[in-house]
Amino acid sequence: MALFKIGCQTYSWEMLGDAWQGAPDDILEAVAQAGYAGVEFSNQMIGKYLAQPAQFAQALAQRGLACAAFAYARAGFTEAAQEAEDLAGLETALQFAAHFGIPLGLGGPSSQDHDRRQDKMAQALRFYAQAARRAQTYGVSLLIHPHSHHTSLVLTADEYDQLLTAVAPLGIGFNPDTGHILRGGQDVMACLQRHRPQIGHVHIKDVDANGSWAALGQGITPLAELLAWLEQTSYAGWVVIEEESAAVYPEPSAAIAANRRVLQRFNV
Repeated sequence: MALFKIGCQTYSWEMLGDAWQGAPDDILEAVAQAGYAGVEFSNQMIGKYLAQPAQFAQALAQRGLACAAFAYARAGFTEAAQEAEDLAGLETALQFAAHFGIPLGLGGPSSQDHDRRQDKMAQALRFYAQAARRAQTYGVSLLIHPHSHHTSLVLTADEYDQLLTAVAPLGIGFNPDTGHILRGGQDVMACLQRHRPQIGHVHIKDVDANGSWAALGQGITPLAELLAWLEQTSYAGWVVIEEESAAVYPEPSAAIAANRRVLQRFNV
């Protein structure tokens, strides 16, 4: 029997931008009705609850949900001129995560341009080092979540290896995302197996063979193999499902509910 729990990420609403006019409670309702055990919000979507964690806990409890993790990202943590703002936002995110005793996921290094890549990576590592020191005072576990959008500075297996090796001595773990790993041209199972000791939280989403987002179960993510491997390796954290395909645009609630039904075929 699997030790992990299934949660839902809120990016399906975030990607709608200004077209989404709802509130965090609307998302909570949709996630609960779809049958997920928990939810992972980002600093972009948590709204009023960022300053009101006790009220957020009540909203979760009313719907039988747990807070799986919290995600914090800004412009990529690669610009020294933005470091003070990055750290100020981090402090608030750490306070929120500490209230729930949950991991805090940090976005991977990214930049609108890839000029001065070495300098930008060095700045990101300085930020992560400061983040790790602050996280220790709160008792919060930090995790790195590399992505595959055009701004990402970390895509390939070698780049993942370099980043994760650099942050390991800081006590920072790995939040792999199957969709981003595949879009970076990697073998997803090889990546997960190589970095299993650092994995503290898992995101699953799907892509097709061309690297375009696909609804869960309709792409090339090896769901059966992945879920079986997590069980075999006694992974006991959260498996959080994200949906970034066009299926979101008509109605995110329907898209995440469809994903939950896909996972039920695997008895999770």
